Amino acid sequence: MSQHRYESYKDSGNNWLGEVPRTWQVTRLKHVVSAPITDGPHETPEFLNEGVPFISAEAVASGEINFDKIRGYISPAYNAQCAKKYQPQLHDIYMVKSGATTGVVALVRDRTDFNIWSPLAAIRCAESVHPFFVFYFLRSRNFQEAVSLNWSFGTQQNIGMNVIGNMACILPPFFEQVAIATFLDHETAKIDALVAGQQRLIALLKEKRQAVVSHAVTKGLDPDAQMKDSGVEWLREVPAHWNVLRFQHCVSISEGQVNPEIDPYANMILIAPNHVESCTGRILALETATNQGAESGKYLCNAGEVVYSKIRPALRKACIAPIDCLCSADMYPLNGQSGLSNDFLYWFILSEVFSCLAILESQRVAMPKINRESLKDVRIAFPPALEQLEIVSYLRSETLKLDNLMFEAERAVELLRERRTALISAAVTGKIDVSSEQREVVIGKMDTRVMA
Repeated sequence: MSQHRYESYKDSGNNWLGEVPRTWQVTRLKHVVSAPITDGPHETPEFLNEGVPFISAEAVASGEINFDKIRGYISPAYNAQCAKKYQPQLHDIYMVKSGATTGVVALVRDRTDFNIWSPLAAIRCAESVHPFFVFYFLRSRNFQEAVSLNWSFGTQQNIGMNVIGNMACILPPFFEQVAIATFLDHETAKIDALVAGQQRLIALLKEKRQAVVSHAVTKGLDPDAQMKDSGVEWLREVPAHWNVLRFQHCVSISEGQVNPEIDPYANMILIAPNHVESCTGRILALETATNQGAESGKYLCNAGEVVYSKIRPALRKACIAPIDCLCSADMYPLNGQSGLSNDFLYWFILSEVFSCLAILESQRVAMPKINRESLKDVRIAFPPALEQLEIVSYLRSETLKLDNLMFEAERAVELLRERRTALISAAVTGKIDVSSEQREVVIGKMDTRVMA
């Protein structure tokens, strides 16, 4: 579909909106609602195992309400009490008004019985306003930037309902609202389908990566190698010429911590679980202990040592220390011994077989982690030194290929989402005219859509 501009524009009076089509009305959000913007109860309810779903900010994402992320269930009696203040209706719009996702919106798309908590602002459009147009307007880059300019900070970012109500809103004539919403439903659905395809590809590539690593470090590269029973249920058969040893016989786990507040440690790089990407070993960021405000004891790591996170949910995180550095007390510095190289140990720890074992072991203790004693008891199968080098070289090459494919897919998702946001923003602010080519189609569907 070709995209044209409107014939004439006017100044909206708002820097974040700029010029809008001359026939469009510039108003405030509080003037497009049928009832004052409100929220749910502020007290914490008694949560039950069943009943009426109760949602909060974490259930609002990507324009949808995710009922898999409800806060819990409330009783019908408490729901009736909540309904005296607010009862959800079809096509109500929710906007997160506090927390990290402030400004994110979702639309009620079916008649599921549920209720909401106080972090959500409920917006119910007047009959003269098309709720889908307002929904898309609230998702536009323009409105979201305005939200970020108007929120305040306490213990977390938040925006008041009065502030939301006084924010600018633009309204085209009604048939144009419907035309724009219909156009965006169609176009964003196509973009979402492309995004979903790329996300499926990313998931498959991640599975392939895990399979490649796990097979190489437990079965080797020679498909004709003679196999033997490892004596370990989760390892099963391994090449007959490989050693099978407990960590305590081939892996040194560092002990003793240093004070990160004194020299020379204060200015050393510190690696913590949040610095390492799960499953890949990629280091995402490096900071000094001073920058991190580190106070508790840390382990001293030498360049080339394996740094492994011992806590859940970061049990799939390990990296090679790039330089002499410190690591968090939530991580172990590990060194291969008895013929086991650090590089092979690193890939073994990143394998799915080891990760599953570590998660299982972490569930057996009061604190969700794999402790030193459990780690020492883990068995590892590893080949002679030359074969370790071959496997490490193979894994570096193969995972790099897969990582590059994942990067391309992730970049495609990013570009598609940028395209989606730009398209929504251009359509709801009148930078493009999509209504003229849809007018005849839309007029025939208006009554059906509004009454749905």
